[in-house]
Amino acid sequence: MIFLELFYTFLKIGLFSFGGGYGMLSVIQGEVVTRHAWITASEFTDIVAVSQMTPGPIGINSATYVGYTAVFNATGNEALAVLGSLTASLAVMLPSIVLMLIVSRFFMKYSKHPAVEAVFKGLRPAVVGLVASAALLLMTEENFGSPTETPLQFWISVALFVAAFVALKFFKVNPILLIALAGLFGGVFYGLI
Repeated sequence: MIFLELFYTFLKIGLFSFGGGYGMLSVIQGEVVTRHAWITASEFTDIVAVSQMTPGPIGINSATYVGYTAVFNATGNEALAVLGSLTASLAVMLPSIVLMLIVSRFFMKYSKHPAVEAVFKGLRPAVVGLVASAALLLMTEENFGSPTETPLQFWISVALFVAAFVALKFFKVNPILLIALAGLFGGVFYGLI
């Protein structure tokens, strides 16, 4: 039964999430942590971190890890958990594959049509909003700490966030380098706490 629920849930996520993997994160969290309670918020945070570090799109990586973790938590069976990861990954990719096959046939012909250009202009703000929502959902007490309970952890997290934002926005530092540096600084600073 969990496989059908996984497939249906990730099919919906793949079908109705815009903005790529980061846009999917808030939807995935809402479904798998809040609605179905397949994984905890802490496990989801770990899954997002691992998904960012592994090759491939973050949305598909997250689906793979969530599928594995959800089935393993439900059954305790690693073989079934692998099947869960395949189920979630296929389900989240299926709408995109079908849509791209359909769109690719017609996009080149109609790409300069005013209606098509208007649709893409309308989607841009929605995509930005979904990515911002994903970032805000990850700014939890589990990730950042609390200004009252763990002030040192909180302010180190805020400083790392601001430094990464400034480096990316104003100095155009490579995002891969930023991830590596944030991991290094986080390991050093959080190791001191």
